[in-house]
Amino acid sequence: MISDLCYCRLMENYTYNSLTLHLEGLNISKDSVYPIFLIFFFSYVFIMFLNASITFLIFIDKNLHQPMYLLFCNLPVNDILGNSIMVPRLLIDMLRPQSERIISYYECVVQAFTTHMFGTTAHTVLMIMAFDRYVAICNPLRYAAIMTNKMVLKLTVSAWGVAFVLVGILLGLTIRLNTCRTLIMNPYCDNPSLFKLSCESVFINNVYGLTFTVVLFTASIGSIVLTYTKITVVCLTSKNKALNSKALKTCSTHLVVYLIMLLSGMIVITLHRFPQYSDYRKLCAILFHIIPGSLNPLIYGVQSVEICKSLSKLVRSKPVMPLF
Repeated sequence: MISDLCYCRLMENYTYNSLTLHLEGLNISKDSVYPIFLIFFFSYVFIMFLNASITFLIFIDKNLHQPMYLLFCNLPVNDILGNSIMVPRLLIDMLRPQSERIISYYECVVQAFTTHMFGTTAHTVLMIMAFDRYVAICNPLRYAAIMTNKMVLKLTVSAWGVAFVLVGILLGLTIRLNTCRTLIMNPYCDNPSLFKLSCESVFINNVYGLTFTVVLFTASIGSIVLTYTKITVVCLTSKNKALNSKALKTCSTHLVVYLIMLLSGMIVITLHRFPQYSDYRKLCAILFHIIPGSLNPLIYGVQSVEICKSLSKLVRSKPVMPLF
């Protein structure tokens, strides 16, 4: 453990441009490596299995080819992509000594891009899902006319496209910088870790990063608050118990998923401002991928009556009842 820390400090003193970088990884004792490895490994298997299963069910069952499920399908796809880029590499590095945790600059950029795409797309997808719930509850008679296949496609492309552009600019501003360090002070690559390798001014990066965060969170929180306020007004003024029950069920699951994602992201962003809590930041950054990826299919997918019916047909067994 001491030799690893010495190696990290030595790498910090190297000040030259290099296409080979070193990942600091997690600071854990040798006795804790294998238990933590197994926890992350089985979490990854759990995430892949659940999200792939939900995606497969929605793809093959025509009864699930409805706007709500098609839009939701973006979440498991995003969870699969986000965790596949980060977790396997993290598991391999955990079993390596510090000196062998090497990553190329270009691989690091790709990992950083995918990591930020994962976080940003989670916001944009939940925003379009909130719009779908708003139309379904506040304009039920026009729902079929508004939420056509073309509209679903537009919303999906918009969610991924906006995230791609925002993150593309974020990483574009970083890769223009010359690097003078080689140590990534993180278990995996992200934008702050990358631009901290430079000895040049990162003022523009900080300004855009702050603007990026404020715009994304404002748009995300604002859209959720607006749609849910209108949904609440409709439910309070409606005497239709069936409508209110449906609204409570679908909106509560959506809101829980959103709050988990929002709080996880805000904790990671906040801890980046406090270097003294770097170990907590590293752990939270990993959990930001693992926790939403594990809970999303459970909270939003398995509780669905339609998805449970589809699962029952697939396994040809006793009916699978929703969890909630």
